[in-house]
Amino acid sequence: MLFSLNRPVCLLLAFGLGQALCQAEFVQDIKPLLERYCFKCHGNKRAKAEVNLEAFGTRPDFSRDGRTWEKVHHMLHQREMPPEKKPQPTEDERILLTEFIAAQLAKFDCSNPAVPVNPGRVTLRRLNRSEYNNTVRDLFGVDYRPAADFPNDEVGYGFDNISDVLSLSPILMEKYLRAAEEITAKAIRSDIPPYPPQDTIRTKKWGTKSDDQAVRIENDSFWGMWREGSIDIRYPFRTDGEYLLRLNAYATLAGPEPPRMQISLNGKPVKTFEVKEREDERRDFVVKLKPGKGVHKISVAYLNNYVNNDSPDPALRGDRNLFVKSTIIIGPLDAPQPKLPESHRRVIVRQPKPGELRQVARESLAQFAEKAYRRPVAKKEINRLLSFVDMVMADGGSFEEGMQLATQAVLVSPHFLFRWELDTRPASDETIRRLNDWELASRLSYFLWSSMPDAELFRLAKRGELAKPDVLAAQVRRMVADPRSSALVENFAGQWLQIRNLAGVTPDPVKFPTFDDGLRAAMKRETELFFEAVMKEDRSIFELIDSDFTYLNERLAGHYGIDGVSGSAFQRVSLAKGSGRGGILTHASILTITSNPTRTSPVNRGKWILEQILGTPPPPPPPDVEELEENEEAITSGSLRERLEKHRAKAECATCHSKMDPLGFALENFDGIGAWRDLDGNFPIDPSGELPTGETINGPEGLKKVLKSRETFIRALCAKMLTYALGRGLEYYDKCAVEDICNELKANDYRFTALLNGVISSKPFLMSNTKMENDE
Repeated sequence: MLFSLNRPVCLLLAFGLGQALCQAEFVQDIKPLLERYCFKCHGNKRAKAEVNLEAFGTRPDFSRDGRTWEKVHHMLHQREMPPEKKPQPTEDERILLTEFIAAQLAKFDCSNPAVPVNPGRVTLRRLNRSEYNNTVRDLFGVDYRPAADFPNDEVGYGFDNISDVLSLSPILMEKYLRAAEEITAKAIRSDIPPYPPQDTIRTKKWGTKSDDQAVRIENDSFWGMWREGSIDIRYPFRTDGEYLLRLNAYATLAGPEPPRMQISLNGKPVKTFEVKEREDERRDFVVKLKPGKGVHKISVAYLNNYVNNDSPDPALRGDRNLFVKSTIIIGPLDAPQPKLPESHRRVIVRQPKPGELRQVARESLAQFAEKAYRRPVAKKEINRLLSFVDMVMADGGSFEEGMQLATQAVLVSPHFLFRWELDTRPASDETIRRLNDWELASRLSYFLWSSMPDAELFRLAKRGELAKPDVLAAQVRRMVADPRSSALVENFAGQWLQIRNLAGVTPDPVKFPTFDDGLRAAMKRETELFFEAVMKEDRSIFELIDSDFTYLNERLAGHYGIDGVSGSAFQRVSLAKGSGRGGILTHASILTITSNPTRTSPVNRGKWILEQILGTPPPPPPPDVEELEENEEAITSGSLRERLEKHRAKAECATCHSKMDPLGFALENFDGIGAWRDLDGNFPIDPSGELPTGETINGPEGLKKVLKSRETFIRALCAKMLTYALGRGLEYYDKCAVEDICNELKANDYRFTALLNGVISSKPFLMSNTKMENDE
C-alpha cells in the first residue's frame, strides 16, 4: 500500500509542487522510487499554484483536504503545473499522477457517519438569456423573447447557467433597461377607454335649461348658474344597472352660506351638495343613480342665489353663483371588464372603478412582484413601487402609464434579474440549512423549465408543502409532462450533447455537397425529439446509448438510407437490428459536430465520448504536437486509421490516444456528416479496436455494448445533471450526492424520472451551506 500510495505523491514533489512527503516515515520502503522521482524535493516549499503540500504531514488525508487535491489534479490535468521552467513529467507519469489523485478522491467514504454533510452553496445567480426569455413569457403570458440581442452567456462546467460565470456587464444592464421599456409598452395597454363606460354630457345633445336668465351655457359642457334655476338632461341609460353622476363644480361665495346644488332624477331630489370651493379649488361631486333602462331626466338645480351690494358688512356683500365645469355619467358600474390582452391582465388585476386607482395599483403590484421576485414581498417594497404610479399620475400621466413605469422597476430589480438564496435566519453557528419552499420552487422550476415557478408551485410554497418527498415527486411528474419541460431538452441535452454547436459547423461543400441548413436543422431536431421521448416516456437512460427507434423526416431518412418516411414532419421510426443506427452516438448531429470540415475525426469522436458520455476527459495535448498531415500525398498513402496509427506511435501521444481512438474508430463507418459508408476513399474501413482495459470493440454495436456496461456512464450523466440543476460545478464533497443519485437510478431500473428524482431529493439540491471555506 505504501508503494502504491506514495509513488505519485513523490512525483508531485519532484515536479515543483512541494517537498513535504520526501521526508516521510516510509522513505526506506520506497527508496528506489524516491531516488528516481524525488530528486528535486529540496527547496520550492510553495508553488505558483499556492499549494503547500508540507501542510499535509506524512500521510495526506484526501477526504479532509479534498479541495486542495482537486486543485492539484486540475492543474496537472490541464498542464498548468509544473511551471514551464521546472522539470516536466512524461505523459505516462502525468497520467499516473492524475489517476492516482482521482482514485484517492473517489474513496471518499459516504457511509461513514463521521463524514460531515456539505451540500455546498450556489452564489447569487443571474438569469441567463434562455431563463430571462422564459420568465418574461410566463410572467406576461406572451413569448416576446426580448433577450435575442443580449450578449452571449459565458459557459462554465459545460453549461451556461453556472453562477460563477454569469456576470452583469454595463452593456447587459443597458439591454435590461431597454427590454423593460419595450416589454411593458407591449404588455400594458395605455390607450384603454375609461372603465366603466363614460359619457361627457353635452347640452346640445341631451340638455335643456329652465331659464335663460338663470343658466348660461359657457360652452357645450360648462354651465354658469347666476340665479336659481336648473338644467335638465335627458339621457338614454343602456341597462338597469347603477350609474354615477359626476359633476366638477365651484362657486363664487357671498352671504352667510355657500351655494346649494341639488340633483334630481325624474323630478325627485336625490342629493343636495354645498359647494364651498372657489375656481382654483374646484372638485368632483358624485351621486349614485339607478334609473332603469331607457331615457330618464336628470336635473341639476341651483337653489339659493344671493345678491347684496348694499350691506354695510363687507362679508355680506357680493353675488353668489354656481358653476358646473363638466358633467359625466359613468356606467353601468357592472359593465363587463374590457377585453384586454392577457399580458395586461397578468399585471393589472382589474380595471379600476372611480376611487379605486390606488387600491387596484397596490393589489396589482403586490401579486405581480411576488411572481416576478419568486417570493413574498414586503409592504415597503410595494410602497416603493406605488411611488412610481403616483409620480406618473401627479405629472398628468394615466394610471396605465404609471403601472408601466412601476412594472419596469420590477423588471430591472436585482430581485427579478437574479436568483436569491439568502439566509434570513438570525446569526447562528449552524451553517447548513434547508432551503425554504419558495427557494425550492425556484430551483425546481429553473431546473426543469428554465423558468419561474407556476401557480401550482407558488401555492405549495405558500402552504409550506413543497418540500415533502411525495409532493416533490408528484411535481416532477407533472412538470415533465408539461410542454415547458422542452427547456430541459434544449438547455440540458443541447449543451450536454453539444448539439448547439451544429449552428456553427461548416462541412466542406465539395466533400459533402448534400449538407445544407435544412439537413442541419433536421439533425438537431432528431436528437431533441429522441431525448424528449426518453424523458417523457420515462425510459431507461441506457436507451440514450442504444435504442430501437428514432425520429426522422423525409430529408433525414434519405440521408440515413432509410425508406418509408415522407414529408417534412418528423415521425417516430422503428430501427431494424443491424441497421447501425440507434442511440445518440449514431445521430448525424453528434457525428457532424465531432468531425472536421473535410473528414471524420476518430480523435474528436473518441474525445467527445470520454468527456460527455464517460465524464473522463483526456488532458490537453502536449505542446508542439504535430498536426496530422492532410495533403494529397498523405491522404492517398493510406486510410485515416493507418495515418492516425503512425501519428499516435509517438510516445507523447500514445497513452491518451489508446483511450480515445478505439472509441472513435468504432464510429468510422459514419462519414463527416453522419451518413453510412463502407470505404474511406479507396480503403476499406476497419471499425475495430482494443481499449487499454483489454475490451475489444467492433463498430457502433460493439461500442454501445461497452458503454452500457460501464458504471462511468451512469455516474457521468448523474454528475452532469446535478451540475446543471445546481448551477455550479461539483466539488469533492458532492461525490456522496452523485453516488446517491446513481443508487436511486439502479433501484428504479435506470428510469429517467429516477434520475430527476435523485437530483431533486439530493442534499445539495435541498440544502445550502451558508459559510463555505472560501468565504473566510
